[in-house]
Amino acid sequence: DVLVNNAGVMQQSGVEDMAVEDWQRSVAVNLTTPFLMIRAALPHLRATRGSIVNVAIAANWLVQQGQRVAILDIDYHHGNGTQEIFFGRSDVLFLSIHADPRYEYPYYWGYADERGAGPGLGTTLNLPLPLGCDEAGYWPALQTACAAIAAFAADVLVISLGVDTFVGDPAGGFRLHTGSYGRMAREIAALRLPALIIQEGGYRLDALGENVAAFLSALCGG
Repeated sequence: DVLVNNAGVMQQSGVEDMAVEDWQRSVAVNLTTPFLMIRAALPHLRATRGSIVNVAIAANWLVQQGQRVAILDIDYHHGNGTQEIFFGRSDVLFLSIHADPRYEYPYYWGYADERGAGPGLGTTLNLPLPLGCDEAGYWPALQTACAAIAAFAADVLVISLGVDTFVGDPAGGFRLHTGSYGRMAREIAALRLPALIIQEGGYRLDALGENVAAFLSALCGG
């Protein structure tokens, strides 16, 4: 079951309440997969600039409820803002599968040797992939990420869902197809964790809806 909130473009002051309220509503009616369609999801904004990152707000609230949280970022670009917020924390695992930052934004973050700092050492896992990556190349990284989530013993999963990994996306350089998102979701669903999904990239507008629907349907057993 999926609870969908299509927020469009929102003022920052309303995003935190929306993310929290959707999770509370999903728990109240025994749903396990709230889906927030927010433009923009702001995964690249940095805390030092006084901005908010929607995924981080949701994850932090879940921690406050006593949950052990894993964030899986599968947008084409590395979520440097999310990483920075949790880099020194041990209560949130941040994982990102993204384009090699030597060639793609954000360039200065998202390398495999970034593993966290202080109490958070070991709770950041970056899995950069080469330009032109297809499903066969993507799959080992996804399996590595899922194994890390299981080892972390997360109670809940927050997913930064970017479908700008789709072939021909004007902002991306990977070669995934609609079926790839269904298979990806089934691999994630095998973790058997409640999930909060926040929509991020995806700029092939002719395929955006189909790709997101394929992911959500498979995540929920379709």
